[in-house]
Amino acid sequence: MDATPDELAGVVDLFGGLTRGELEDALAEVAFRAGDSVDDGVLRVRIDEAVDAFALVRYDHDETDEPLLVAGPAAFPTTPDHAEDLPHILDVETRRLDRETLAAVVSERFDRAVDRAVADGDDERGARLIEVSYDLEAWGSIDASDQRDRLDGLLE
Repeated sequence: MDATPDELAGVVDLFGGLTRGELEDALAEVAFRAGDSVDDGVLRVRIDEAVDAFALVRYDHDETDEPLLVAGPAAFPTTPDHAEDLPHILDVETRRLDRETLAAVVSERFDRAVDRAVADGDDERGARLIEVSYDLEAWGSIDASDQRDRLDGLLE
């Protein structure tokens, strides 16, 4: 099973958020139910790529020892085939998230990503971050216009 960023977001969204280990277990269950398997190395890369693309975001949650992965602003959460029963199969309670805190955390991470792209002169990353800025505004009611202006300056 080679999950897309949107499918990863769809799985975590079933629970509000999952730790990395819980997400890996959930995807192994989905793959098993589909008669498939999961390559752990590929899955780690896919999760990291989804985090890098803001499809998943890390969120420190009081109830877990490690950060949760939560559907991010650039995701269009899609529940993969054979995942609909995961909430009944996995021993994971639905998590309630403080959306305001989550938005602040993601906004800070976005600011750091913009700083890095501008400092590195990374046009390609800057163009992707402009797209994320619009998603961020809709997802978290965050004004990203100043960062978008900085990115526009990078691309000129």
